[in-house]
Amino acid sequence: MDASFLLALALLTQGLGLSSGAAGLQPRTLYPWRPAPALGRVRRAWVIPPISVSENHKRLPYPLVQIKSDKQQLGSVIYSIQGPGVDEEPRGVFSIDKFTGRVFLNAMLDREETDRFRRAPGGTAQDPQSQPCPLSGQLRAFALDLGGSTLEDPTDLEIVVVDQNDNRPAFLQQVFTGHVPEGAAPGTYVTRAEATDADDPDTDNAALRYSILQQGGPELFSIDQHTGEIRTVQVGLDREVVATYNLTLQVADMSGEGLTATASAIISLDDVNDNAPEFTRDQLSMEAAEAVSGVDVGRLEVEDRDLPGSPNWVARFTILEGDPDGQFTIRTDPKTNEGVLSVAKPLDHESREHYELTVSVQNESPLQAAAPRAQRGQTTVHVRVQDANEAPVFPENPLRTSLAEGAPPGTPVAIFSARDPDTQQLQRISYSKDYDPEDWLQVDGATGRVQTQRVLSPASPFLKDGWYRAIILALDDGSPPSTSTGTLSIEILEVNDHAPVLAPAAPSSLCSEPEQGPGLLLGATDEDLPPHGAPFLFQLSPRFPELSRNWSLSQVNVSHARLRPRHQVPEGLHRLSLLLRDSGQPPQQREQPLNVTVCRCGPDGACLPGAAALRAGGAGVSLGALVVVLASAILLLLLVLLAALRSRFQQQPRDKGLLHALQDDLRDNILNYDEQGGGEEDQDAYDINQLRHPTELPALSLPLGRPPLRRDAPFGHVPPQPHRVLPSSPADIASFISDGLEAADTDPSVPPYDTALIYDYEGDGSVAGTLSSILSSLGDEDQDYDYLRDWGPRFARLADMYGHP
Repeated sequence: MDASFLLALALLTQGLGLSSGAAGLQPRTLYPWRPAPALGRVRRAWVIPPISVSENHKRLPYPLVQIKSDKQQLGSVIYSIQGPGVDEEPRGVFSIDKFTGRVFLNAMLDREETDRFRRAPGGTAQDPQSQPCPLSGQLRAFALDLGGSTLEDPTDLEIVVVDQNDNRPAFLQQVFTGHVPEGAAPGTYVTRAEATDADDPDTDNAALRYSILQQGGPELFSIDQHTGEIRTVQVGLDREVVATYNLTLQVADMSGEGLTATASAIISLDDVNDNAPEFTRDQLSMEAAEAVSGVDVGRLEVEDRDLPGSPNWVARFTILEGDPDGQFTIRTDPKTNEGVLSVAKPLDHESREHYELTVSVQNESPLQAAAPRAQRGQTTVHVRVQDANEAPVFPENPLRTSLAEGAPPGTPVAIFSARDPDTQQLQRISYSKDYDPEDWLQVDGATGRVQTQRVLSPASPFLKDGWYRAIILALDDGSPPSTSTGTLSIEILEVNDHAPVLAPAAPSSLCSEPEQGPGLLLGATDEDLPPHGAPFLFQLSPRFPELSRNWSLSQVNVSHARLRPRHQVPEGLHRLSLLLRDSGQPPQQREQPLNVTVCRCGPDGACLPGAAALRAGGAGVSLGALVVVLASAILLLLLVLLAALRSRFQQQPRDKGLLHALQDDLRDNILNYDEQGGGEEDQDAYDINQLRHPTELPALSLPLGRPPLRRDAPFGHVPPQPHRVLPSSPADIASFISDGLEAADTDPSVPPYDTALIYDYEGDGSVAGTLSSILSSLGDEDQDYDYLRDWGPRFARLADMYGHP
């Protein structure tokens, strides 16, 4: 219906105009600045019904409606509109002829952007771009006179945009994916396709319908035209035939008669175990070497149409018959799915030459109940055992035996022989040792008989917990030779070959009164191991009956006893004799002396100070104390010897420099020396004439002859002296003396044994007196030492000791 006709009809029914007012009311045309006088009564507002216009209208400008006011004559009323599409965004869409009141559409409308124009609640227009879906706005119309005065109250204009099918439907994605198990029943859900349409959802412009254009084969899938759900239609989905289906989908608006769009659906079939594995051959022949294990014999090939790598494809093999002892095993190659037959236990050609194995194959996953059974689910494998030279075998390995401790050389230990498993070959076996750390055993190379060749020390580090281990080799003479090893474990049986001894005890005292003190605790030890050691029997020697009358021994535990006097005994050192016996078979016993120190004790059981008994002698001098004393004496001797050697080596450099840098005759010099030799009566020492007249000695080429023997040399033995060249001038005397010192150092027959005696010529006419007067008197009482006081304070102490009081 035409909009102008509707507007005219509305004007007729509502009666636009002003009601009669108070007398004297004048228009505002001439004086627009004056306020309008109050109306005598309220008139009804002029109302315009909604105006509908189609989107995408191309004939522009297009008249929409004409508005009129009956307050003034035509041509004396000014019309205007305001709001969205006029002076608000989107601007310029609508306009009005201000004199005639005609409203025009100036631009094409898009319902998907703005579905209507009206004033929003609150008096503000909505922004049509603020929402992705169609937005509405509102217009208002005004009527003024020529002076600008309001003739009518503003009225609302509502313009509704009518939708057209100008938008194609669109899928949410171009490719839809789905999965369904192969062999699925009809009606099984796969996936869902979804699409949208921007047109008005309340019209057929957005009424969508789905369909499948192409499946690439038989119609196995269908799609719901309203929801887009894709489901299976019929049976027959087989992944081994077709694993993936590509569907072409279509969506159309106008209930399937309008605009269309297409997309794809990729449907993959999930594998199920509907194919049993099968062997490719019914019979297989293989060969295996004997006496080895863990080696592969051959491969069993199978076929399976299910998805490779899945549990429906992986094969598992089982040996059903022909291997009662478990000699073989089969594993699956994860890459090829083949069965690998290997030897689990060593085979013996002599005991069995051929094996016939029945092998079956299944998948990891159970087979579908409806799946067909395999025609070759089993196969027969023939395995021939190859003969080889096997190593000798020890019937008992390791071989355990025992031997008494301290067994003498030549004691038989065991016969550790091996047998040759190659019964069809005549071979000899020889024996030797591979490991015998103490070199204790001897092995007969032909028989394997083992015996001792020495006594094994009980303290051997290779004796572990009483066991000695040796390894014996057995070698055959096959081609190639084979060797095997056998372990011989020998238990060394403990022999009671040591008697118990008293354990070293700290020095202690024993009270003379029986009721005082704790007594003397005695302990014993035994080098033998149980059961040849404790418990020990402590007993006073029966050879001395008086000991039992004066002393008592009470057993404390298996290794200790307590000694007490039976009555009061004298203080001092008492020498007792004890008899100690162990528990071995046969028992060993020893009589051992014991020194006991008895003292007078106080009420607390401790020796009183000044008691006659010596507390240090409690149990005699022990072996440890004796070792300490001897070690101290040896250490002291070593220190004395080191001091003497140090003194000797410090003196030697001084002796070598005695005549250094002397160019004149030594007889005119006083020389410093430390050793005087044997004195005036020593005529057998160094010949002084060699220093006084060296040129008058015999010819240099003549030997010196054997020197005279010293009366105080040990055993009168003089080692042979090497030939020495005599000095021909005073300048050579230093070297001559140095050589003499070296000869004397190596000659232990001349006293002192580590020092050469040095003499020198001091010249004639010395003003010094002789020193022989020191030895002229027979005693110290004839000497006068008072003169030592005149030598200073350092000699005053010596004068007090030897001088006159």
